[in-house]
Amino acid sequence: MRAHVTAGVPWRRAASRAVWFLCLWLVLAGASPNDIPAAIIAIAAATWTSLHLLEPGTARPSPRAIFRLTLLFLYHSVVAGADVARRALDPRLPLRPGFIAYPTGLPRGPRRNVFTTLTSLLPGSVPAGEDTTQILYHCLDVEQPVVEDLAAEEIALVRALYND
Repeated sequence: MRAHVTAGVPWRRAASRAVWFLCLWLVLAGASPNDIPAAIIAIAAATWTSLHLLEPGTARPSPRAIFRLTLLFLYHSVVAGADVARRALDPRLPLRPGFIAYPTGLPRGPRRNVFTTLTSLLPGSVPAGEDTTQILYHCLDVEQPVVEDLAAEEIALVRALYND
């Protein structure tokens, strides 16, 4: 049913993905001449599958915005990780666990999945569900600025990857 997807895909995009899969192959399996037939089959299959599961979009990732997103992610990781460690080691600090609903502008699908995957790596909160307009997060402290932090992450992600 989705066989038409690759028919209109420019060869440049398919070749770009194949090069990335080749790099991945070389990192994981090395560069042995005996593996060339297996590598060709694996790279072709991975490229074909990726073009069917993740159709090429019109968005152009911004290296500068990706760098900013990385810095923001690292900053939030360090700050949130230190907060979680502090709460775990100091019994006087209260935990106020609970759920918050984050209203996202991302539609269901790959973009929202990337966002929830990114935010699941930050300590102190984890995505726990979703509906059409919001994502439910479980938090260690619902009085922290979780919604504001999530909004900053979403804006940075959209700028970095989906500046279309």
